[in-house]
Amino acid sequence: MKYLSVLCVLCGLASPALAIDREAFTFTKYDLEIKLEPEQQRLGARGKITLRNDSPQPQKIAVLQISSSLSWRSIKVNGKAVQFVSQPYASDIDHTAALSEAIVTLPAEIKPKDSVDLEIGYEGTIVQDSTRLTQIGIPEDIAKHSSWDQISPAFTAVRGAGYVAWYPIATESADFSEGNSMFQVADRWRAREAQSAFKANLAASGATGEAPGNLICTPGAQGGSESMGRAWRVSAECSWTQLGSITPTFVMANYKDQSKPPFILFSLPGHESGAATYSDALGPASKFVSEWFGSPNSEIAIADLPDSAAAPFESGKLLLTSMAREDSKLAEINLVHELVHAAFTSPRPWIHEGLAHFAKAIYREQKQDGREAALDFLNLHRTTFVEAEKDVATAPQKNPGQPLAITFDESYYRSKAAYVWWMLRDMIGEDALKQAIHTYRAADDKDPKYTEQLVAAAAKRDLTWFFDDWVYNDRGLPDFRVLAAHPWKGAKQTQIVTVTIENLGSAGAEVPFTVRFAGGAISRRIEIRAKSTATTRVEVPGTANEVVVNDGSVPETDLTNNVFKITEP
Repeated sequence: MKYLSVLCVLCGLASPALAIDREAFTFTKYDLEIKLEPEQQRLGARGKITLRNDSPQPQKIAVLQISSSLSWRSIKVNGKAVQFVSQPYASDIDHTAALSEAIVTLPAEIKPKDSVDLEIGYEGTIVQDSTRLTQIGIPEDIAKHSSWDQISPAFTAVRGAGYVAWYPIATESADFSEGNSMFQVADRWRAREAQSAFKANLAASGATGEAPGNLICTPGAQGGSESMGRAWRVSAECSWTQLGSITPTFVMANYKDQSKPPFILFSLPGHESGAATYSDALGPASKFVSEWFGSPNSEIAIADLPDSAAAPFESGKLLLTSMAREDSKLAEINLVHELVHAAFTSPRPWIHEGLAHFAKAIYREQKQDGREAALDFLNLHRTTFVEAEKDVATAPQKNPGQPLAITFDESYYRSKAAYVWWMLRDMIGEDALKQAIHTYRAADDKDPKYTEQLVAAAAKRDLTWFFDDWVYNDRGLPDFRVLAAHPWKGAKQTQIVTVTIENLGSAGAEVPFTVRFAGGAISRRIEIRAKSTATTRVEVPGTANEVVVNDGSVPETDLTNNVFKITEP
């Protein structure tokens, strides 16, 4: 009879009328009890989740997904077990490249905007697994530096959806091999869950060996530890009233606590010198952040990763990075990023994260190695969104883009947003931008144009066109080229060069250009709207031989057409 009922459910779901809508429900609340057994690399979960039907149709079927290394044990509604079918579901949103999916038949249809509470239980193991990367051709020894999530006796670190589905989610399949599929699916998930409340009481226990010193998920997590003979137990409560762009993450190890509140610092044995670079960097980083964003008013946490080549990861005010790298410059800009979050908050990811990345670039320029190094830093981020922006420009109907004002795409709200803040600094000046930042109040940010109004007021300049192209809409990127450069003799030994620059792209910008001549160069700025040209004159004390548009401070789709050679008339 059990086999027959399961078969009936599967056959019913095969009907087009009952096709599964995996993104019909939003998970609005998590209240979980998580038990970790490091010696067995196991995780067990019990708790309650709340689902809201955000589709336009009543829903009788709900989908719950966890990592394929975990298994569903129970699902109840109002204390009564409900029927569900568990099946594997291919998706790169989990490090195993698959999910364990429960297709749940609810006791009654849930109307649009109504909610249902589910009591759930699942368990299994979480071991280091780089399958989703190796199956697209990335060598194992490289993939492991990105896929370091695991539960183990020596070290535990597990990131959430997008890395390891250690809590229930519901998404369509994500595939790294299909363009931006993986990121689009993850971004839709983050956008739907941005207002969701999340609480997980984590407890780890063992019967032998030394207890891990710390279980960390957020700087202010409440918890404790206890020993009973050789047995031990450590715990922490991890909670967020709204997830926003946070990825729930936990880490556990025998850390050495080197904290200087509000700076929480945990290092691993053998990494003491690297940890010292962070402690030494705290003073200059804090001073810089205070000047731009105000004094940090909450805790930040940085926890060590054992793999010296491990890719860093940030969630909220927690940064996981290897302190085996004794790099003082890296420590400084990492601290700047976290301290910005401790000093300045915004409900809008492009402001909250974009300013933190912008601050790292400014610090590189002003406190480390100058403007060129800062632009090199920004350029590292340019490739993460430039290909997507090319698609927007060439096929806007098929690829409508990701307006910064509403995006939950990391490559946009981190990388592209950093460029936007950098361009604004270059356009209106540092003092005006600082004024706008210091005036900003997260509680007052009810309208997408609130920030534009602050910036425009500080700059005493109309910036509507810029925000329209870069924030409220996604019109792709500019594409600059020097259309013409005509030199003619000026007074004494000077030349007047008439420069015409064309913007082939669909977004406007104020861009720097440089006229080079024997013995030197002169730089100016010029505003060029989308699909337009602009002309200006520059006086040079010599014979001009070249004009170069854009020093890398404005992201554009094509950098190969930025140089114009001036030939003798």
